[in-house]
Amino acid sequence: MKRIIHYDVPEESAEMLVKDILHRHFGLSARQVSRLKFRTDGILVNGERVTVRRVLKAGDRLSLCLETEEQGSNHLEPVPGPLDFRYEDDDMLVLCKPAGIVVHPSHGHYNDSLANRLVCHYRAKGQHLVVRPVGRLDKDTSGLLIFAKHAAAAACFDRQRREGTLRRTYLALAEGRPAPLRGRIDAPIGRRDDSLILRQVRADGEAAVTDYEVLLPGKEYSLLKLTLHTGRTHQIRVHMAYLGHPLLGDPFYGTEASFGMRRSALHSAQIDCCRPFSQTPLVFRCPLPEDMRLLTERLGSPPIFIENQ
Repeated sequence: MKRIIHYDVPEESAEMLVKDILHRHFGLSARQVSRLKFRTDGILVNGERVTVRRVLKAGDRLSLCLETEEQGSNHLEPVPGPLDFRYEDDDMLVLCKPAGIVVHPSHGHYNDSLANRLVCHYRAKGQHLVVRPVGRLDKDTSGLLIFAKHAAAAACFDRQRREGTLRRTYLALAEGRPAPLRGRIDAPIGRRDDSLILRQVRADGEAAVTDYEVLLPGKEYSLLKLTLHTGRTHQIRVHMAYLGHPLLGDPFYGTEASFGMRRSALHSAQIDCCRPFSQTPLVFRCPLPEDMRLLTERLGSPPIFIENQ
């Protein structure tokens, strides 16, 4: 698949070099620019091939061929299934994932993953794309997840993540009432010595930082808003257990089926990001699933953060 992007040079960008536009406006990495330079149709100005040192004039049309044909995720079996789309364009799509489904095939889930459904969706549109999730969600975590449609878009999201313009906000139900009601958990996370799966806070772990805010406090459990500054495996679950307030229903770090929750009560509720290449700000929200919503209603009136979803 080829992704062609056109950019009409405005007055304020006149006299800039092509390479500056590629880095500053499109957010392309040095590696991506290098790949473009070696394609005959990679970088064109007014239909003619140019070098990255070409000085642009107001009214010039800069055209980029960002992607050549790729094999796609041909190793995945296309399997039809429901997909809750929140957004889709030529570079990205956003889904709201239900709890209980894995993102990629894994042991015991060879053809019932979100990726299998996405391959089916792509094929129906005549597209052969690699399934590229931006970030990850555990099987039992519900909510928003971005997928990049090609390598250049994935690199743009990676840059946004490093720069802090890609932000994911979670809602969770945790045991008890954390005190203070707002704080930061700065505690390194590493693999437990006795497990290939489980993590724990440990001095020799990788840096991990989570901000939390109690939105609806309760005696038995509370609703929290959480923001990640790092992306360690099971980070929120490990940090909340470390704080003494594990997530409801967490079979690894808390009490399984607590208050009727049959999964970890964690939901990816909001994503703030920018559209690749245009840098247009985007905000996506996904309402709480029924199991978390019912428990939240017992705590009182939902805060505006939830009502506006």
